Amino acid sequence: MLEKIFKLKENNTTVKTEVVAGITTFMTMAYILAVNPTILSASGMDKNAVLMATALAAFIGTFVMAFCANYPFALAPGLGLNAYFAYTVCGSMGYSWKVALLAVFVEGIIFIILSITNVREAIFNAIPLQLKKGVSVGIGLFCAFIGLQGANIVVDDGATLVAVVDFTENFSTVGICALLALIGLLITAILYAKNVKGSILIGIVVTWIIGMICEAVGIYTVDAEAGFYSLFPAWSDFDLTAIGATFGECFNADMSGVKITDFIIIIFAFLFVDMFDTLGTLIGVANKADMLDENGKLPKVKQALFADAIATSAGAVLGTSTTTTFVESSAGVAAGGRTGLTSVVTGLLFLLSVFLSPIFCAIPGFATAPALIFVGFLMVSAVVEIDFNDVTESVPAYLCIIAMPILYSISEGIAFGVISYVVINLVCGKTKKITPLMYILAILFVAKYIVL
Repeated sequence: MLEKIFKLKENNTTVKTEVVAGITTFMTMAYILAVNPTILSASGMDKNAVLMATALAAFIGTFVMAFCANYPFALAPGLGLNAYFAYTVCGSMGYSWKVALLAVFVEGIIFIILSITNVREAIFNAIPLQLKKGVSVGIGLFCAFIGLQGANIVVDDGATLVAVVDFTENFSTVGICALLALIGLLITAILYAKNVKGSILIGIVVTWIIGMICEAVGIYTVDAEAGFYSLFPAWSDFDLTAIGATFGECFNADMSGVKITDFIIIIFAFLFVDMFDTLGTLIGVANKADMLDENGKLPKVKQALFADAIATSAGAVLGTSTTTTFVESSAGVAAGGRTGLTSVVTGLLFLLSVFLSPIFCAIPGFATAPALIFVGFLMVSAVVEIDFNDVTESVPAYLCIIAMPILYSISEGIAFGVISYVVINLVCGKTKKITPLMYILAILFVAKYIVL
């Protein structure tokens, strides 16, 4: 039955490989179960309700992706957009979380319409192939940077913005986490070099186990105020009815004091970032999995984008910020995932996490960091496919590559790439290469920087 649904042989994969890939993807994404409730609770939302909404939105979106598109891509509420939700819309702008959820819901409906009318598919196909290669490499660097930060290997020193952590200072917290992440990276690389199946997943689990041993013998110490929690699952009473605190509340938003211009800007901000984060992730991960055809197009991209739109609307109803395709899906692809069965496994684990959240919330950042750093290495390999002899193609790709990790945003990287591609080719007289939609995208990106 699985063969008939997911076409495993056609995609040169097996049930075992897909299961391992699905678990790998989930474990690199599990941090969102702890991070999202913490961020959104700043807006006044109930943390337990947000955790459940996060898990359920991820389950729904990932399952739709699996059965509509048959792709190994997982979805969950995205970082960045949840911070905008909590600290800008509900913080500096002063609106309630119910108003913010309504804006997310409206954004999702607009996404559904854009997906059905092929607008998002057209945007995906309009991006030049060389620029798509740049997106893939940029996402690889972005993944690596996220991993380095999550492991506290790269820290903010206040002067140069980024620096290597001082391993000796606070060794029992920051130092040991950074050291364990490096050990995990070496373990993952060695296992991968020896062609061990599930090497990335094994690296995560082994690193976590070593961490628990360090905590047990006192090398790692718990400091909750500094963000260093126990590495052992903490079982406590969990209220399954907590979801009622946020479910459907987007429809109870009091709009009497909301400025229509503010509401439109909020929707546009959610829409713009979500759209291009998703497009960038699909491009990068699909390129790594060799899913793009000879013209750089992704078959069933319409279905994949539709799954993203459904997940956003469903997430808003459940009680969470914008749900989007996760760049961590690349970890599952690197582990061999090629079909929707990978997504099914990931989705089921998110559903299970509603009941076993203490286990999944205990997975530390230093354990998943090696996977992200190593996946970054695998994705950066696409740089050799960029034609650096053609400056009009390679410079936009280059700007896209460096912008993603430095600006900490996939959508900003795409913006730099699109704008520079249009300007360089226009000035160089190569207008035949520029499609009308690329002109429109460039104008929209410039307008975004002016308005937002």
